[in-house]
Amino acid sequence: MPPSRESMQNRGDDDEVCPVCKSSRYLNPDMRFLINPECYHKMCESCVDRIFSSGPANCPVATCHKTLRKNRFRKQTFEDINVEREVDIRRRVMQILNRREEEFDSKRAWDDFLEQREEIIANLVHGTDVAKTEADLQKYAQENMRSIRANQALEAQEASSFQARQTQEQELARLRREAVRQEYENERRELLAGREDVLSRLAAGRPGDAATIAREGQKVLLKKSSARRSEEDRIRQKQAALRNSDARKAGQSGITAADKAGDAGDTGLIKGLKRIKTPEPEKPYDPFGGMVPDKRDYYTLRDFYPSSYLDPIRQDTRMQAGGYDLREYYSRTLLEAFAGLGCFIDEEVSEREAANTDTAATEGAAIAAASTSPAGSA
Repeated sequence: MPPSRESMQNRGDDDEVCPVCKSSRYLNPDMRFLINPECYHKMCESCVDRIFSSGPANCPVATCHKTLRKNRFRKQTFEDINVEREVDIRRRVMQILNRREEEFDSKRAWDDFLEQREEIIANLVHGTDVAKTEADLQKYAQENMRSIRANQALEAQEASSFQARQTQEQELARLRREAVRQEYENERRELLAGREDVLSRLAAGRPGDAATIAREGQKVLLKKSSARRSEEDRIRQKQAALRNSDARKAGQSGITAADKAGDAGDTGLIKGLKRIKTPEPEKPYDPFGGMVPDKRDYYTLRDFYPSSYLDPIRQDTRMQAGGYDLREYYSRTLLEAFAGLGCFIDEEVSEREAANTDTAATEGAAIAAASTSPAGSA
């Protein structure tokens, strides 16, 4: 006989009854309840398939007129729906306000940011200034999209590195256990083999050789133990070096400051951020080092210079037909004429004479040293 409605209410299982079809988990233990983060109203999976399979629809719960979609329904994680809602809000806010401590000028600024983030979460959870808070979050997300994505990538990289380290440590622990077990087996076999060898030598030897055979067997065991410990120490050092190299590689492969460039130091929502300087773009390669090849500092090239020697050439079509250009002649002649400006002959001569004097002094010292040597005196 099924239980009455009063007994079901007395059981305190009102949240286990679908508000749409009024089905109870007590009568149908295989029921699965789903929630939608738009309104967090719980309903059974059958009602979700029946109402939302054809497309978006309004929530069937009375007094709720929010539009729901089937792809956003999911299983409830926490027993208390308020905790479920707060966790979702906290996750969404922390994905946007995902600043890191190294991005702030001081510890106080970082603490203020954490407090401000908790205030925003509390406002959204308790319904205080929801419209203004959502607008501020949306504005901040649009203005700082680049830094948000960079921090998300950095968090994903850290999580991946942590998982890789965990896997590596588990594998190393397994290898250590295997090595200890193998070492125990090898030591036991060596001990048994040593005992058998000692017993066989005692059986084949003379009665007075017992002490000598025992000492030799003990020395062999000690030598093998020392060699085994040395090999173990070498393996441990090698594993430690590998772990340190992996840690250095993980530290070097991070998100650079250039990935976060473009954000202002202080945004309208968060204060105390370090101002990141945008790196200047690399200038194109200049083979002349800033010099302009056609620029002349001492003269200006003109198209015509009067010359009795050049006038016949200027009017001779045979000269011009071969590609001869008087401007090239003007340019080369003036460049050669002004090429000496800025070169001081006195300085060049004095430097050359000083170099010659040093060379002569060096040669004279070498000759004097050779003449005073024992071979020279002989």
